[in-house]
Amino acid sequence: MLSRLPIRNKLLFGVTLLLAIVVGLSFSGYQGVYAYRALARGISQRAIEIPIADDLTRHVGDLRITVSEAKSDSNAFIYGGTRLEAPKKSQDLRQTLHTSLAAIRETLRNYAAQLELADPDESLISDNRRELETVEKIKSCISRIERIIDDEDWIFNDINLPLLSKEVDTLYSLTSELPAILQERMHSLAGNVRTQYHTWVGMMFTSAIAAIALLALAVFCGYSWIFHPLKVLVMGSRRVAAGDFNYRIDLRSHDEMAELAAAMNHMTVRFQQIRDDLDRQVQLRTREVVRSEQLASVGFLAAGVAHEINNPLAAVAMCAESLEMRLHDIIVCDDAQSDEAHNDEITILRKYLRRIQDEAFRCKGITEKLLDFSRLGEVEHHNTDLVELTQGVIDMVRHLGKYRQKNIEFVAPGTVIAPVNSQEMKQVLLNLITNGLDSLEPGGTVVVELLREDDEAVINVRDDGCGMTPEVLKHLFEPFFTRKRDGQGTGLGLSITYRIIEDHGGAIEASSAGPSRGAEFRVTLPLARQHHHEKLQAA
Repeated sequence: MLSRLPIRNKLLFGVTLLLAIVVGLSFSGYQGVYAYRALARGISQRAIEIPIADDLTRHVGDLRITVSEAKSDSNAFIYGGTRLEAPKKSQDLRQTLHTSLAAIRETLRNYAAQLELADPDESLISDNRRELETVEKIKSCISRIERIIDDEDWIFNDINLPLLSKEVDTLYSLTSELPAILQERMHSLAGNVRTQYHTWVGMMFTSAIAAIALLALAVFCGYSWIFHPLKVLVMGSRRVAAGDFNYRIDLRSHDEMAELAAAMNHMTVRFQQIRDDLDRQVQLRTREVVRSEQLASVGFLAAGVAHEINNPLAAVAMCAESLEMRLHDIIVCDDAQSDEAHNDEITILRKYLRRIQDEAFRCKGITEKLLDFSRLGEVEHHNTDLVELTQGVIDMVRHLGKYRQKNIEFVAPGTVIAPVNSQEMKQVLLNLITNGLDSLEPGGTVVVELLREDDEAVINVRDDGCGMTPEVLKHLFEPFFTRKRDGQGTGLGLSITYRIIEDHGGAIEASSAGPSRGAEFRVTLPLARQHHHEKLQAA
């Protein structure tokens, strides 16, 4: 699912993984250092409290000793002392007690101030709530002792000294609790520190494992999403550059890398198509050049041969005509006789003379075609209605006796105007239509279709005759190449047709599905500019 994300989101995901690693490690390290700092700070604070607590205990101990000595002096007075000395000793004792209490208060104030500096939330050893409660009790106890000392009836008797001694003992007991609380907390601290130590070691180990896992995931994602596709793209481009145009880059990440791979594949396909098309065009143009060279060579040769042949042919025809004229009277006399009286020799002679003349004129027609084929002069082109021109050729061919059992269909729009030479275009249509008719069996059909496509006139001549093989299609427009079934063709009709269409700036193509499956010739000619403009306006 993540592989379908864009590269930008994938990079954000990788950055998030790295930030998670940094944050996790930083948090665990910070917490460990913070816990150590709190513990060290709590211990240092407690270390300051210990001497203050000892001073407080010592001052209370001195107070206790003073009260104990006063209590002993009171007993000596009761059993034999002088009563007049009591007021003076009482005042001295009160002064001593006030001095001791002042020292105790000052020490207690310092102790309380030190307790206030501690943060109870930093560590377990800094939890000083019990000490603060004890300090409040000590303050209350000191206040009670001060009230006893400041009593107006202060004298050594059995009422005040025992009460004072009791309060002092209580004060001593309370001050003795402070080091005990600290010692107790130090003992519990060892277990708590051990527990925290194991906890933070576990957290550090877990954080390290998680960081390694996230780092491995980031490396895997980076390789799968970035480096591997780049490697595939580079290898694919190298194979294509080496000439393997059938190779396609396969990336299924559906991100920018996949789009780039698809673009490269499309580029490879287009390049392959262009290369194949160029190869096909080169082969086609090569064949056309070869055909043009053949036509030019044959035309040059035909021009010379035609002139050389026409003179003897003219002499043969003239001699035959002269002999026929000399025998004219004899032939007329022989024709006037009955059939039984005809002279066979005269009939044979007349037949041979006629054949000599026909064959001589037939050879002359062939040489004239060669001359027309080789003629390179300019031919005037005029805007001509191809529909009317084609219809005239069809009407002429239909009257030929040998084509009467064969059908010709003509399909055309209203008007198609093209700049052509009418005589040459009639020759083109005559060659194409008669070739189609010659390939038909009786009852067959030749379809002549005239169309307008964009700025071109298209003439399609289709038949359902004997068809052609690929080998015949390859040499169809070469001079003297013929496959007419009656063997009467000269092989110049389609060559001359090709040359005429080419001179008109058009093109001719032949196609066939195979033997006995008919054939089709497609001729394209440029439309007249005015007619093409009117057509665009009508569209």
